[in-house]
Amino acid sequence: MRFAEMTAPELRALSRERTLIIAPIAACEQHSRHLPVFTDSILVAAVADAVERSLPEQVLLLPVLWMGASEHHLPFGGTLTATLPTYELMLMELLTPLLRDGFRRTMLLNGHGGNIDPLRIALRRLDTQFPQAVLTGAAYWELAEAEIAALCQGPRKTMGHACEIETSMIMHLRPDLVRKDLILDDPDPDTGALRSITWARDFGRRTDHGAVGYPEAADADRGRKMLEAIGHKVRAVAEGVLNLPLS
Repeated sequence: MRFAEMTAPELRALSRERTLIIAPIAACEQHSRHLPVFTDSILVAAVADAVERSLPEQVLLLPVLWMGASEHHLPFGGTLTATLPTYELMLMELLTPLLRDGFRRTMLLNGHGGNIDPLRIALRRLDTQFPQAVLTGAAYWELAEAEIAALCQGPRKTMGHACEIETSMIMHLRPDLVRKDLILDDPDPDTGALRSITWARDFGRRTDHGAVGYPEAADADRGRKMLEAIGHKVRAVAEGVLNLPLS
């Protein structure tokens, strides 16, 4: 079920206890020299669409919230962003009308790394207002970390930025938007124990040309397999949320 395509009476007729609201959230920001600025939104929309198609009677899919928390990408331009406090409030206000209307199960399906911190805070704040609801959220690559890693051929097996993973999936979904002649690896200097700490840096200090990872290893067919694996894993998680007991 797609929220944007339904009427108000149809939405009011849905079960509040047995419907899972999936809210895809992403960004519109620089993705190095070779990927479009709408990359995160394109990818999370594809994942969310796959989950809705597989659970059409149980999932209520919201439109993609394309603006994200992307201030750390501003040094490279090509970025639209909300500040962190504003974005946290945006996420809360995105779900609040539905929770006030009685819906009990929600999932913020995230497609942008900068959204992770405000997502977690927003859910914790909402929990104090709606303690009877099941409030969940995660980035799709966190849910399917092992599946994605198994399909990577470059040295980095986790999500970066405009990396092998994102580039492969956009090559599959929208090959017309990939500037293949501009693809160039941009390794993250973090090694060893540094990956276990929070290091606050904008992308101008973290990268050479706005990517993190090894997009030269990208491949469209593996991008298709990644999206299929992610879709299956997110569906399984959605089913788990639907089966959680309500207090």
